[in-house]
Amino acid sequence: MNNAQPKSDFKNKQAEFAAFIRDPANNPCPADVKRQRMATYRELFFNNVDSFLSSNFPVLRKILDDRQWFELAQDFFSSHACRSPYFSEIPEEFLDFLQNERNDPDDYPFLLELAHYEWVEMALSIAQDHIEPPESGFGENLLRHHIALSPLAWPLAYQFPVQQISPQFLPEQPPEQPTYLVVYRDYDDEVHFLQINAMTFSLLQRIQQSNGVLTDALLTRFAQELGHPNPAAVKEGGLQILREMAAKGIIVPQCD
Repeated sequence: MNNAQPKSDFKNKQAEFAAFIRDPANNPCPADVKRQRMATYRELFFNNVDSFLSSNFPVLRKILDDRQWFELAQDFFSSHACRSPYFSEIPEEFLDFLQNERNDPDDYPFLLELAHYEWVEMALSIAQDHIEPPESGFGENLLRHHIALSPLAWPLAYQFPVQQISPQFLPEQPPEQPTYLVVYRDYDDEVHFLQINAMTFSLLQRIQQSNGVLTDALLTRFAQELGHPNPAAVKEGGLQILREMAAKGIIVPQCD
């Protein structure tokens, strides 16, 4: 009956403790804890998050100097309320922060896209999905198969050529043409990045959006919609692309 006040006090102390850990520059140190001890706690918490971000976003870390990186990591640490307690989900929380909370005009214009590109590799590497190699002859008889996009293959479009960004290449404006990629995990659970063109990206999107489609029907319709004067050539070119994708595990047989 009379324990409401202690619970309230504990919550207040917990909030005070967390506020200082997150942002000691703008929050007071708890009065009943030595400042040196709080500084140690703060360093441990922040360094863990900082290390995890650095290891999951190595290119982003490399293109920022120490001050820029610290300010970015500190902004995330102090202002973003993570919804997950798992360290493996911190990169996704960081993306959410960049997309919805970060607002610094000095950031590189490709910052979010680069972070997403780096996050994809980690996300695919730990994804729970698994694909089995198809039966022999799948690629050769692809026209007669209903196909699907592997759950471990993600077609992506970026304004910037994110795969080229480095300390030596920091574009200020996006090029006229977007960058199309498919990131996939193969049958040996290795993650790969493959640059593709707009037509291949469109083809993969159509497969992704359909609930299993006969390859022959897909390519026939695709050639017709393009309005190409030689639809047979378009169909043959599309078939070759899909066979190459099937060999990599990007295209798989549609499960019954």
